[in-house]
Amino acid sequence: MRISHYITLAIAIALIALLYWGGNTVPPLKQPVADMQRPSSGGAVSQVSNIVKTASFDSIITESKKQLPKAVADTVNTIENELAAMRDSSRMASVLLSLSDLWQRNNILPLAAYYKGKAGKLENSEKNLTFAAQLFLQLMENERSASMQKWEAIEAAGCLEQSLQINPNNEDTKLALATSYIEGTGEPMKGVQILLAITREKPEDVPANMLLGKMSIQSGQFDKAVVRFETILKKEPANTEAMYFLAQAYEGKGDKQKAIELLEKCKRIVNKPEFSRDIDQHINLLK
Repeated sequence: MRISHYITLAIAIALIALLYWGGNTVPPLKQPVADMQRPSSGGAVSQVSNIVKTASFDSIITESKKQLPKAVADTVNTIENELAAMRDSSRMASVLLSLSDLWQRNNILPLAAYYKGKAGKLENSEKNLTFAAQLFLQLMENERSASMQKWEAIEAAGCLEQSLQINPNNEDTKLALATSYIEGTGEPMKGVQILLAITREKPEDVPANMLLGKMSIQSGQFDKAVVRFETILKKEPANTEAMYFLAQAYEGKGDKQKAIELLEKCKRIVNKPEFSRDIDQHINLLK
């Protein structure tokens, strides 16, 4: 096969993943495929490079204030001045939550998450820390600016790390923290270590194996990816996301027939005309 054919195959498989599974990279990855909306990010695990410069908070808030009506911007400045003079942490937390709500009402969500997280850190509130982190991860998923994406990931990680100190056994928090490391901070191995620790304790854990399997495909470790996705399918035989990426792993190994069998099975379960058309086109490229 010519090199151009391999490129075509890679593009085809990436586009199908983009349309059907890519947007749900934040755990727990349990959404039925048939009910999914078209997501916005790629199917493989994306990573922000370690050399990307992190956006500065000063620049973020300066630009954000320009988007506010003057009266609202004046209110924000007044609250900021009050905060600077405060020493009572419980009172500060209450004002920070008010500031978060103000930014949220004006649809500037990065700052709504930032101030919610600051309040959560002061109160040591698992609820507010988790809320802020999940909002940061959602923003990160759709962020076009690499520097902003990295800032959002770092802020999410900070909230999740403190949340885990409060509740060390919360697996959803561990998975979200792994996601922030892998996809945003430029420290993917930190995320991998979290996922490996989960699978050592729970070898059949679906979300952890899903993320590890996708990373194995991305790094060309197709044998490892096969093990991850087959582990998922032993527990959840109708998991079409795992089935699809297992087909991609077999394709990477050069076993086209096995890849085609899995894609055909995945197509029958999903049973959507648009998906079936995309799969048929990819199968034709494999033949």
